[in-house]
Amino acid sequence: MLNRREALWRFACFVAGSPLFAQRNGTIYPPAYSDEVMAPVNLHEIEEAAKKKIHKLAYDFIAGGVEDELTLRGNREALARVWLRPRSMVDVSKIDPSLELLGKKMDYPIILAPTGGKNLVIPDGDRIAAEGAHATKALYCVAAGGWIEKLSEKNEAPVWWQNTIGHATKSAAQAFARRTEDAGASAIVITVDNQYLSNRDRNNRNRFDYGYMQTGVPEDRAKVKPRSPAVPAMLEPHTPSMTWDYIDWLRSASSLPVILKGILNAEDARLAVERGAQAIVVSNHGGRQLDGVVPTIVALPEVVDAVGGKIPVLMDGGIRRGSDILKALALGAKAVQIGRPYVFGLAAFGKVGVQRVVELLRAELVVSMGLAGTPTLASIQRSLVRLP
Repeated sequence: MLNRREALWRFACFVAGSPLFAQRNGTIYPPAYSDEVMAPVNLHEIEEAAKKKIHKLAYDFIAGGVEDELTLRGNREALARVWLRPRSMVDVSKIDPSLELLGKKMDYPIILAPTGGKNLVIPDGDRIAAEGAHATKALYCVAAGGWIEKLSEKNEAPVWWQNTIGHATKSAAQAFARRTEDAGASAIVITVDNQYLSNRDRNNRNRFDYGYMQTGVPEDRAKVKPRSPAVPAMLEPHTPSMTWDYIDWLRSASSLPVILKGILNAEDARLAVERGAQAIVVSNHGGRQLDGVVPTIVALPEVVDAVGGKIPVLMDGGIRRGSDILKALALGAKAVQIGRPYVFGLAAFGKVGVQRVVELLRAELVVSMGLAGTPTLASIQRSLVRLP
């Protein structure tokens, strides 16, 4: 257990080491750590720092999956079973992880996915996470309030932010699309696998109140009347009436690209293309919706093949290392999204924690690209990986 002095020293070392990477002769190097205490060196250690800091209910909400957590574990286990086949004798003296996605230039293929529960770990969590995204020039997906416009006015908003939607009627969807475009967003993301609140044993066991997602966990829960308590197998609707018509409604009201998040099979991938989606995200909601669904790295090749290069395919689920990103890119992903990692960074260290998570992944990806003999994203081919 850390004492107060050591904890403060660790945090000071952490802040002093940000931004995490310095450029020397075009090569990325980690910072010099203290001889006495090292800052977190990977995303696993940042999660451990967050776990020690936040309430157990908050940690279980973020870290946990649904029911037996088969898919939650499956995302990581499936990534571990994908093996890399690096090429040798390739000039990797210059490594470029940049790309263009939907007409926008990105420095690296890492996107901050829409996530709930940020206010569980820090007040005003969405805004602070967006500021961290801005510090790393990251693309940030968020169901935003008026604060995103205020950040834009101060030139502190993420360079490319997307708004998410969960409205179930044509008029609401069209109004949302117009507001999103007027506010300056660059895309609309539809989460398609959130029809009902999922059955999460950890939340049920903790008697979690979903109202805490806005207010945080109160110090004395006994004095607060539950607003939306977790109940085992509770049928709580979110978007049960969502159909493919949603895309038509949004496109009729806005020129922004529409991205579908939650596609896991070739059938839906082909329908997404036919109905005019401009990108899709292979996602199983981080193992937080239907337990037992296919891990995303397993579903990815099927979806990529079905799309046939007509629109970009993104992926999330289980990304914890730069080598995980490399595997996803080799199997056809244009970019990856991360959720839990940056929320844990937010919980542990606030804005700078979000920044550090992105910078760690970015640097690990560059190192992995160099060691794999792939100096650019275009040089990453499916032959780089061997599947089980």
